[in-house]
Amino acid sequence: MTLAESIKRNSIFMSLWLAAVVSLTIALCTIDKGTLHLLLCDHHSAFGDVLMPILSDTCHWLPYVASAALLLWRWQAGVFVGGSLILSTVITQTLKHIVCAPRPLTWFAEHMPDISLPLTEGVRMHYHLSFPSGHTTTFFCLYFALCALYTLYIVYPPTANGFWYRLLHKQATPAPKQPSPLAQDKPSRLAGSILMQLLFFLLAAVSSYSRLYLSQHFALDVLAGMLIGVLSVAVVAHFFRNT
Repeated sequence: MTLAESIKRNSIFMSLWLAAVVSLTIALCTIDKGTLHLLLCDHHSAFGDVLMPILSDTCHWLPYVASAALLLWRWQAGVFVGGSLILSTVITQTLKHIVCAPRPLTWFAEHMPDISLPLTEGVRMHYHLSFPSGHTTTFFCLYFALCALYTLYIVYPPTANGFWYRLLHKQATPAPKQPSPLAQDKPSRLAGSILMQLLFFLLAAVSSYSRLYLSQHFALDVLAGMLIGVLSVAVVAHFFRNT
């Protein structure tokens, strides 16, 4: 599978991702850093104060659970997801320690000391290494990788000689003489793919927004994480295709 094929076959997820990237870029170009953060983070509610920390904390365990489950199912799929997560983490941590950007609490204390950020009780705040957002990178990397696996396996059944067949099957099996149930049920599988792409993007987007809601990151940090996460999956998928 080439990079172009990956983007094409996950067009719903990629279109929503691109729209979010463009929207954030326009906002960053037209609104100053502090004002934009206040616009994005100042929507606290009792429900949000419970939900957002939970979504944010899934970054600490969900990638490991997903990778382990895939390794037990098909080790190649686990390597694909795990490799994407490792690449995105290396890029993110390298940039974090090169840029050394202050987190919102530190930045506002220095540049806008009269502003009190809305904080959520019980959340441990961070003060340094803001750019890029590691949580956002992980969320978009994980959910896009899972989206790619689901879409390409269910909607576009691989051939015996294709990369995705080797990735998702232990060994080749003879082609059925009669049309398979998957081939007969393609419209429902396409509809299912759309729903799954929407679901995976929603999970990635809302989980990433939690970092803004909790004032752990700025919009620029989240934007960079979105780019690194998705592009890491595309790079690893392209590498697997050519090995």
